[in-house]
Amino acid sequence: MSEQMSAPRITASYLDSFVGRVVTIVGTVTQLRGDQATIDADGIVTILLNRDAHLVNGNAAQIIGKVNPDLSIKALSTRDVGSGVDMTLCSAVAELTHRHKEIFVSDN
Repeated sequence: MSEQMSAPRITASYLDSFVGRVVTIVGTVTQLRGDQATIDADGIVTILLNRDAHLVNGNAAQIIGKVNPDLSIKALSTRDVGSGVDMTLCSAVAELTHRHKEIFVSDN
């Protein structure tokens, strides 16, 4: 049975379990440096941005990307979701998707 999540929601603590896989992560942008961003998603994560990225320092961002061996994420898609995001709720949703995989896992 080949069940897997297409882009599971994670926080920084799950990075090492998803090396080489595409994930979704939401965090607060803490630093922008050229083609890299740093976000806080229950821990610091480095995002390698693509040219389409338009993030704002201090705002929350949703990133869909591939986890690299160094635990950075190569962004495939980025979205600035503003400043009014409840990061505690985002972390809880990520945790619940891993605790209750039977609800969130799709058949491929």
